[in-house]
Amino acid sequence: MKNSMKTRIITGAILILALAFAIWMGGWVCSVLLIAAVGIAQFEMMRALRQRGHQNVRWPVWAATVISVPVFLLWNNQWLLPIVVFTALITTVYVLFHGQPQLDDIFVSLMPLFTVAFPGMCLLAQVNAPYRWLQVMLLCTSFLVPNLGDAAAYFIGSRFGKRKLIPAVSPNKTVAGAVGGLIGSEIVALAIWGIVYACTGGAANTAMPPLWHYVLIGFVGGVAGQIGDLFASLVKRHCGIKDYGTIFPGHGGMMDRLDSTLCVALLMYLYQLVMWG
Repeated sequence: MKNSMKTRIITGAILILALAFAIWMGGWVCSVLLIAAVGIAQFEMMRALRQRGHQNVRWPVWAATVISVPVFLLWNNQWLLPIVVFTALITTVYVLFHGQPQLDDIFVSLMPLFTVAFPGMCLLAQVNAPYRWLQVMLLCTSFLVPNLGDAAAYFIGSRFGKRKLIPAVSPNKTVAGAVGGLIGSEIVALAIWGIVYACTGGAANTAMPPLWHYVLIGFVGGVAGQIGDLFASLVKRHCGIKDYGTIFPGHGGMMDRLDSTLCVALLMYLYQLVMWG
């Protein structure tokens, strides 16, 4: 147990350092690293669905993922919706006109698009945000609010958790852990506000969101992160697997680490659109 915890902590620290490097570099470096991470997560989900026996079509989603990097960096995030809609249309048409089409083949083929590729494109849109401090804030929020909240949920749930949250989906998650995770997400969001406030001159920066935005982001992001985690657990249970992969000792695969982040990335992209267009 102690060795397992030690491995989990060491791996988590390495992942945080890798995230810090990607955000610090920004631009093409950050985008390539993000698209690589999203691509691995996408592969893991597609593989899990295939192992379950689903005949999911993969190439349209891969094509959309590959073209996202130059499109988002050379132009802007207004291309996100057309790319997603066109990919969904191509995937649906391909399923309809090949082999013996089944309704679930369409849904399963589109699942990685809307749960992995689309949120991954939202992360790329954050890299392309108009201000450097905004890029850092959006990316830190998308990654740290759900993941550090998940860490808080793990430790609090392990110590105080008794009542199960949704045992049919994730038997190890507890109500105490969920509440602890929300508290952790709030603390992280407020810490991000404090850092951004100190680094940008605070009130002198008229583009900076007010404090109450971060309070709301911490709560909504914490809830969204836990929903993303539970959804990924439901898919794993459906596919009969424990983890999506084994590349991160103590943490499973890339999808196991990005499940909550991808859900929060969608919300932060909408927030970015409303606030800065």
